Amino acid sequence: MLKKMQSKKGFTLIELMIVVAIIGILAAIAIPNFLRFQAKSKQSEAKTNLVGIFTAQTSYFSENNVFGDFAQIAWSPVGSKQIYTYFSGATGDSKAPPVIAASAWVGTPAPAMSNTAPVGFTAGAIGNIDSDTVLDSWYVNDVKTLSPISDDVTA
Repeated sequence: MLKKMQSKKGFTLIELMIVVAIIGILAAIAIPNFLRFQAKSKQSEAKTNLVGIFTAQTSYFSENNVFGDFAQIAWSPVGSKQIYTYFSGATGDSKAPPVIAASAWVGTPAPAMSNTAPVGFTAGAIGNIDSDTVLDSWYVNDVKTLSPISDDVTA
């Protein structure tokens, strides 16, 4: 009878609790890193599309000596699911309204950004990449300055 009891093998409750605790610690480390990398990959949509806008604008300018809106430069966002809203305006022109080309985030469009340059353009992207209250905003201008206005990944 004693020999039968010794031949049974299995895990004790303590061993199972230790394994669950280890899995919990690993998950606590891995999940925030995964969410940060996922948000950075979503930001690449804005960066890629803004560089595309810059390329289209410079091509249009070389032919027409003026920067155009999204319809004139024949630009539309890449992909079927957009996270960002895109807008554009001429710099130095306070009357230039933003042009909304695609919208996955619905809200009031930001006014066209401007600086002191009399001729130029600024295009931007605004989106909520992680469903919090902070918006991720990027812009590119006619000298290909691609910069964040507010970076939702680091916020």
